Amino acid sequence: MKKSLVVKRSIVVGGHKTSVSLEDEFWAALKKIAVRHRVTLSDLIGSIDSQRQHGNLSSAVRLFVLQHYRQRVEETAHPDVSATTTEMQSRKSIE
Repeated sequence: MKKSLVVKRSIVVGGHKTSVSLEDEFWAALKKIAVRHRVTLSDLIGSIDSQRQHGNLSSAVRLFVLQHYRQRVEETAHPDVSATTTEMQSRKSIE
């Protein structure tokens, strides 16, 4: 089994260049989330950065990706949850 490497990537967030160290799997998931929400990767990371309470940006991105997929699992497990409510929560998390 191939071991995932943490790769440091540079990105411009809010007009400032910063770096994020993520495993390839988290980076790919983050890109998919950005496409799904129709936002740029830079804007998505900027939103995550502005909402983080503590810790570094890389950790905040990993937690965001984890929460995103947890929410999708929850939606699948409980289809009675209104799509509108779920969509509003998703939009709020990236604004």
